[in-house]
Amino acid sequence: MMRRRTRLLQAGSILAALLLALLPLPDAIAPFRPFWMALVLAYWVLEHGDDTGLGIAFFVGLLVDVVQGSLLGEYALRLVVIAFLLDRFRSRLRFYPIWQQVLAIAALLVNDWIVTAIIHAFLGQPQHPFASLGSAAVGAVLWGPVHALLATLDRGRR
Repeated sequence: MMRRRTRLLQAGSILAALLLALLPLPDAIAPFRPFWMALVLAYWVLEHGDDTGLGIAFFVGLLVDVVQGSLLGEYALRLVVIAFLLDRFRSRLRFYPIWQQVLAIAALLVNDWIVTAIIHAFLGQPQHPFASLGSAAVGAVLWGPVHALLATLDRGRR
């Protein structure tokens, strides 16, 4: 069971990821914006998977939907898929070296891009350009620092 301080750290990191997602970027680099919420959620599912699961992913996704003004349930579905895959392979991924975790996170973020493309295709909305796959690459590169920062804060709280 998560302690109160860990829950506060989890809520704070989710809030920070939400604020980073709202940060305006120039049009030239906007397609390379990492999916911050997926990175933060990935850490919490991998490290505290018994307490952080699909329900929290769904709730956080609905929160992102409301804040971003997107189709209600789009981010919720995307984050639930990510949390499910991470939870499914959690026992293996936790013990991979960080460079292998980077590859797994990159695969998850590319999968997220595919899920988003499918959602938009069903709704008849414009597709994300292939340039936005750069977002998955940037997110994978940032996995190491995000994991190290959250792990340091999490260990300091224990």
